[in-house]
Amino acid sequence: MSLISRLRQSRLSAGRIGWRRAGGWVLTALAAVLVLVVLVAPSEVSRLTPAAFLRIPLDGLLAVAILLLLPPKARRIATPVVGLIFGVLAVLKILSLGFSAILDRPFDPVLDGSFLQSGLTYLRLSNGTATATIATIVAVLLAVAVLVVVMLSVRRLIRLVAERRRVSVLTVAVLATGWLILAPAGVQIVPNVPVAASDGYDRLHQAQVSVQTEREFTAAASVDAFRDVPGPKLLTSLRGKDVVLAFVESYGRAALDRPEIAPQIDEVLARGGERLHTAGYAARSGFLTSPTIGGGSWLAQSTLLSGLWIDNQQRYRTLVGGDRMTLNSAFRKADWRTVAVMPATVADFPEGKFFGYDQIYASKDLAYRGPLYAFAMMPDQYTLSKFQRAERASSQHAPVMATIPLISSHAPWEPVPTMIDWANVGDGSGFEAKSGAGDSADLVFHRDPARLRADYRTAIAYSLENLISYVETYGDDDLVLVFLGDHQPAPAVTGPNAGRDVPITIVARDPAVLDRISGWGWTDGLKPAPDAPVWRMDTFRDRFLTAFS
Repeated sequence: MSLISRLRQSRLSAGRIGWRRAGGWVLTALAAVLVLVVLVAPSEVSRLTPAAFLRIPLDGLLAVAILLLLPPKARRIATPVVGLIFGVLAVLKILSLGFSAILDRPFDPVLDGSFLQSGLTYLRLSNGTATATIATIVAVLLAVAVLVVVMLSVRRLIRLVAERRRVSVLTVAVLATGWLILAPAGVQIVPNVPVAASDGYDRLHQAQVSVQTEREFTAAASVDAFRDVPGPKLLTSLRGKDVVLAFVESYGRAALDRPEIAPQIDEVLARGGERLHTAGYAARSGFLTSPTIGGGSWLAQSTLLSGLWIDNQQRYRTLVGGDRMTLNSAFRKADWRTVAVMPATVADFPEGKFFGYDQIYASKDLAYRGPLYAFAMMPDQYTLSKFQRAERASSQHAPVMATIPLISSHAPWEPVPTMIDWANVGDGSGFEAKSGAGDSADLVFHRDPARLRADYRTAIAYSLENLISYVETYGDDDLVLVFLGDHQPAPAVTGPNAGRDVPITIVARDPAVLDRISGWGWTDGLKPAPDAPVWRMDTFRDRFLTAFS
């Protein structure tokens, strides 16, 4: 080989080595950024700003310090363990960001694991089984990929740290000193995001708190002032009345105070109130604070019915596994026929026995034959019409207490059915099919916010109009309607920090009914005033039983 050839070969080899080194440094830098993001990224979307990443991660400092103290062989064993822990933290943070975008709170692995199944149910009902299955597979693959990438990143960084031991020790010492100075002072650049970060430790502490609070909840559930009240002494002021308790999906305070939404809802409630007043009805309205936001309707419903604060799936399971007296079972104990009309329930509902229902009308029992409307498989008008025909049509029917979750205002809030004459509802085939029923459910989080709020506004207006029209059409002196929202819509509609308040209204023609709640301070009419009383939703059961017993 000639001298020139050797020089060229040497240059090529040097070039390859240079590119290899450069590539290695790029990979190391990317690994460092990834691990740093995992350790310091906030768990809530509203706090996800560039300044929120200016933090000192205690978890990372402790991991580096421990690994540096270990001998090489032990370090090789411990490194993948640390990587796995950080990978799990990354997955939990991703879940938390998703939860905060929809439910306005971070993910709790102790209490919210089964909540993921509810998300799959929503996908299946909105988009079909195939989409839900694909989404599950993709989610699992992404979780595995995150774990692997984080573990590889940690391994790469630990090698670098071990090779530059003196620099690493000095860096850890300086940052640890900074953490110890900043932590007691609670220094924050972004509100509620301390610069002295300890996210991994915080997760473990939260898990301990969650376990303890569930023990306290179990103890509280055993205390019930109304458990031993005899049936003849319960709900005496409602004897002979048909009581309909309707939950309007996503009907939150945002529907009454957001300027892009409120005018149309105000008009529906104002005109509806005038129509009901002409028909001899009166109404009182206030606010309740829901235990959830953006989803988890059954948590809100069980909170109101049980008088216990049900803000996670574990509490729900504990509740339905016990013998707590619910509002439904109180009516049943007092000789009402109790029914649940549940258009979104497509599986078995064994909890029905706990709640105290004599009859459950699930989706299949309602026998709807009309067009579908995204998640809302059947219009609210059909649900109410079916209930009327099954339970209240006969003049000789026994007094009934019905719980009816209405779902036409469920996300993604489009398309919305058109109301038809009640006499023509039939099996639902007369409802008009609307375009957009097959749109992907995830569109609700990708649409322009203005369109989202317009769709939400139209859906809520439709559900409220149905209730008002139902009372006009089928109401009598013995009908008492209680309707409320289960929770606020997702933050994509409400904006950040919207709170969890929902409106609640009681409608009756018999003045004696509303006289019983005259001391509540609620607003006259279908719309609560901005300064109307706000109660926690779990207090309603006892207040209601006290007022009418």
